[in-house]
Amino acid sequence: MKLLRYGEPGAEKPGLLDAEGQIRDLSAHVDDITGTALNPDALAQLGAIDPTKLPRVDAATRIGPCVGSVGKLIAIGLNYADHAAEANMALPEEPIVFFKATSSICGPNDAVEIPRGSTKTDWEVELGVVIGSRAKYVSEADALSHVAGYCILNDVSERDFQLHRSGQWVKGKSHDTFAPMGPWLVTVDEIADPQDLSMSLSVNGHTMQDGSTRTMHFSVATVIAHLSQFMTLHPGDVIATGTPPGVGMGQKPPVYLSEGDTMVLRIEGLGEQRQTCTLA
Repeated sequence: MKLLRYGEPGAEKPGLLDAEGQIRDLSAHVDDITGTALNPDALAQLGAIDPTKLPRVDAATRIGPCVGSVGKLIAIGLNYADHAAEANMALPEEPIVFFKATSSICGPNDAVEIPRGSTKTDWEVELGVVIGSRAKYVSEADALSHVAGYCILNDVSERDFQLHRSGQWVKGKSHDTFAPMGPWLVTVDEIADPQDLSMSLSVNGHTMQDGSTRTMHFSVATVIAHLSQFMTLHPGDVIATGTPPGVGMGQKPPVYLSEGDTMVLRIEGLGEQRQTCTLA
């Protein structure tokens, strides 16, 4: 099942994508695609609905972030072996954990703002993991049972703010529009193995990232189990699990985003994002 949210920012409605790729309105069955709609029982009820009985939505309608009212947006740094090699950095012994402000979340095709004073705004295609049931002190073997589904997430980053402005990475990760999410939340029954998904990102038609979740250093299950030792994961929380090589910072010489640049992101089975950069 592919769940989504559509409509103007702040007024999105719940929907799903039918077998023909048509958006269908779910408003009569659920208020929004938030944590309360993502537990196993609620997803089973949504899955039992015949999409052909639901109202069609105009295909030109804006697609919003696929999860609303996200409580925590947690990200994992340096989690791909080939990306660590690109950055000339050793792989960490434990997952590197940081947060992105939830106010950075936007729709998958919304414009991405380059912050005022930015000189190093960068891209990162990532597998987003959406939590469906409360996870606290869970084992690695049980971790994936707490997942509602997966999505594409662009972990947009301002590298100068992130690395040279003192303090935590959050300052370089949290500008408005720095977390395009979606287009869909794809439920776990449609993703056979989250550790075997191809992923790519292009800028202005040039492929910059071309990788696979196979090269993750810490698997999705490991990340969830690890995080659950330090904080409770709640339904609707989202985890960005790291990026493969090809980020702008890793180019020789480095390449960063400018006004008018367009990014296209794809992950196998999870759809496509497309964003054009504007100035804040």
